[in-house]
Amino acid sequence: MKENKNSNSFLGTGWDFPPTFSKQTNGIEMTTGKEDIENSLSILFSTSVGERIMQNKYGCNLNHLLFESINTSLITYTEGLVRHAILMFEPRIKLHNLSIDAGEQNNGIVNILVDYTIKATNSRYNYVYPYYIAELSKN
Repeated sequence: MKENKNSNSFLGTGWDFPPTFSKQTNGIEMTTGKEDIENSLSILFSTSVGERIMQNKYGCNLNHLLFESINTSLITYTEGLVRHAILMFEPRIKLHNLSIDAGEQNNGIVNILVDYTIKATNSRYNYVYPYYIAELSKN
């Protein structure tokens, strides 16, 4: 395992996502601080509720909305799902603003914009989670 000398290690340390391995240390690459929080948000947004056996309430269920028409109701519903998931499963941050940007929906992208503060350091950041709507290929 790579030794972490980051001054923000008190924010938590986790596996890099996706998991990667280091040939130099023969261990797993780790992340800490802001990067660990943003990896955690990415995992939270891409996990369906019930997917984790030991934490069956963890996740957002964004994949269930994949083929829905994007309108104001869906955007508001999605914002609620994401807000609830952050509130329940990411206690290291304080959420200031959350919005859904569907401006690139014709390209198959919906961006989830998160404006947050890391509670332990009182540092404010923005995170953009690009939710890609991949079309199924026809055989």
